[in-house]
Amino acid sequence: MNMYLHELMSLRKSTIIWTCTMIAVAALYFSIYPSIAADAADFTQLLSGYPAPVRAALGISLNNITSLLGFYSMVFSLITLCGAIQAMNFGVSILSREVRERTADFLLVKPVSRPAIVSAKLLAAVTMLLSTNVFYYAAAFMLASIVKNEDYSVKLFLLINLTLFFIQMMFLAIGVLISVFFIKLKSVLPISLGSVFGFYIMGALIATGTNDMERFISPFKYFDISYIMKYASFDTPYLLTGAAIVVVAISLSYAIYSKKDIQPVS
Repeated sequence: MNMYLHELMSLRKSTIIWTCTMIAVAALYFSIYPSIAADAADFTQLLSGYPAPVRAALGISLNNITSLLGFYSMVFSLITLCGAIQAMNFGVSILSREVRERTADFLLVKPVSRPAIVSAKLLAAVTMLLSTNVFYYAAAFMLASIVKNEDYSVKLFLLINLTLFFIQMMFLAIGVLISVFFIKLKSVLPISLGSVFGFYIMGALIATGTNDMERFISPFKYFDISYIMKYASFDTPYLLTGAAIVVVAISLSYAIYSKKDIQPVS
């Protein structure tokens, strides 16, 4: 319990910063929605001038772009990008931090097993991601209620926002798995940003194609907002694949970290 609470305190500042950042991005885009809704025809015509591959890469659907949920689905890709970076930072740092901060020896000589260490750190990271999602959803719902010009489906709004947590869980698991392969990691940012932006760019390129199988390459494309808005559910094969990625990555992380040689403080 002490380790879990300590990790919560360690992640608290970062969680606040990322949560406020995502809320600020949402507030910025929601603030311009009323003017877009007022000039819906002109806005749609403007976007129709974009090439179809560009619209696909940006997640723009002309059929519902001027509705609140349609506009939000376009904006939401930036929110998931921020959330993925946050989760990847958590994943890469929670186990490697002890080596970087020269506290690994102190921690590992305690009467606690390595799996227990991983569990406490993972639980703290998941708790902070849940907190981010709860506060972000509350703020987004309030902002949407302020700027809406007609009723919208709260269920669809919730389903769209839930994809943020699912994507974050995948990147958290991937980050933890990546971190256990490093003996000593000096900085998490290059790995976190490189991995997330790499998957994001691949997702944007995949969106311009017609092969659905390519969507399995990038976690950002596991949850198609157009599909969610049409069927009010998630695409089952991709949801199950995402869950499998989390389970496999976390299981491998436990196995590798339990046998890993930790570099002593010199």
